[in-house]
Amino acid sequence: MAMVGYVLKRILMVLAGYLVAVLVGLIAVVTIYAILSAVPNAPAYFDLMGITPIAVLVVPPLGMFVYFLTIVVTGMQTLVFALIAEFFSLRSFWLHMLFGGVAAAAGFMLLWPGAPDDPERWADMGIVVAAGLVAGFVYWLIAGRDAGFRRPLIERLG
Repeated sequence: MAMVGYVLKRILMVLAGYLVAVLVGLIAVVTIYAILSAVPNAPAYFDLMGITPIAVLVVPPLGMFVYFLTIVVTGMQTLVFALIAEFFSLRSFWLHMLFGGVAAAAGFMLLWPGAPDDPERWADMGIVVAAGLVAGFVYWLIAGRDAGFRRPLIERLG
């Protein structure tokens, strides 16, 4: 019975870690665009992208739409990565960051398939992957450090 409780706790930690990581990843995207738009001689494109997140703050339903859309496009690959981490008890922060970056890139490709020669698309991809790395690190802080459906030996003995 204690094992079932432990697995349920891990599932809740994975879910909470994912939801918080998505939110932090979206904040990281906004922050990166804001920093890039402040760089001298930055393309006007970054100025536009630095202003558009204000619309998400001013219109909360739009913000919720962006949050839930991000959950939809990154949910499946994140579930696969979380299950791999839990089954194999992978607890390395760099691996969770890598998983976050790959999940963000895959979600971005679902939303914006298009011409591979568009330089703005590759700039956006780099920004989204960087935000995914941040989200992966946040996920590791919440749920990844103790990954594994099997309880640690010390906890089983105590």
